[in-house]
Amino acid sequence: MTRAAFTRETADVRRQALVAATEAVLARDGAGGASVRNICAQAGVSPGLLRHYFDGVDALIAAAYEAVGQRIEAALEAAVAAAGPEPRARITAYLTASFAPPVLDPQLLATWIAFWSLVKTDPAIGAIHAADYAAYRARLEGLLANCGARQTRLAAVALTAVVDGLWLELCLDATAFTPAEAVSIAETVLAGWLS
Repeated sequence: MTRAAFTRETADVRRQALVAATEAVLARDGAGGASVRNICAQAGVSPGLLRHYFDGVDALIAAAYEAVGQRIEAALEAAVAAAGPEPRARITAYLTASFAPPVLDPQLLATWIAFWSLVKTDPAIGAIHAADYAAYRARLEGLLANCGARQTRLAAVALTAVVDGLWLELCLDATAFTPAEAVSIAETVLAGWLS
């Protein structure tokens, strides 16, 4: 998708467009294809514009990783807020949202795979990954504590692993099982930590 020239757009809009282009390139071409040239071609801008707004492609990839994490967090938080005050309904909403768009998205999986491939080799990506997963687990710990779970840290680790695995499989093959079945499996694991 080629964008029109960035005339009359604010700096924030330009940065966001470059981040979106980076996500698209990562999903399509992986981390190895995330070059200045490919990203700028996707965004429809000159390479100089990328360097004007970011300290290179690595900084742009880091910004894209942060943006994706923020969108996922916002989707999960919106689901929890919509569930109301009852603790069990809130954690169920959190789990259900993990298996629904915009979180459940094969395109998102392709982007995540590119990010994950950089976690061990790029310190900035590794730090973002660690912070995002720590925040995810901490939020889950809070939801679990409100439900009276025992060993909330371990429960959050276990539930995160189950959700991540089911999410990965659903993104890879939507015919293997349904999102509702994924929620049911996660709820079964959850019930073990609540008993």
